[in-house]
Amino acid sequence: MTELDTMYRIMILYMLNKLEYPLTNTQITNFILEKDYTNYFTVQQTISDLLSSELITAESTHNNTRYRITDEGKETLRFFGDKISPGIKKDISDYFEEHHFELKKETSSFADFFKASGSGYQVRCQIKNLEETVLDLTLHVATREQALAVCDNWQKQKDEVYALLMDNLLK
Repeated sequence: MTELDTMYRIMILYMLNKLEYPLTNTQITNFILEKDYTNYFTVQQTISDLLSSELITAESTHNNTRYRITDEGKETLRFFGDKISPGIKKDISDYFEEHHFELKKETSSFADFFKASGSGYQVRCQIKNLEETVLDLTLHVATREQALAVCDNWQKQKDEVYALLMDNLLK
């Protein structure tokens, strides 16, 4: 492993350790690509290496993966955190400060589906506030296409759905 590979690993661990919530593959990749630290393929290989060495964990849905740092990852970061320059740490902090609301919003909700035991599909839609579940809704739909549509629309309309449920249930 080269010194650059080590730095990319530590950068991602640093990012995941800095926040109380997970980051998606897209969020990690966007930061690294926006700053021109490396290319897409290197980011994906680095994430894969971190997963295989159990320094991070992954939670996948049908359209995204969210990552968290493990205790082993935190320990590694303690040993090698000095490999990241103050400038890179500042870039990460500035990026998180600038995009905090969007980052948190993107990772606070998710939707996924699976084949139901009978016919059709179960679609699970969730909203979380850090580790606390705010809403956990499971719907049965007939087709895979409907399940995909519910998942996609959940990301766009979750706030309106939540408000509608609360308005109607708290009357």
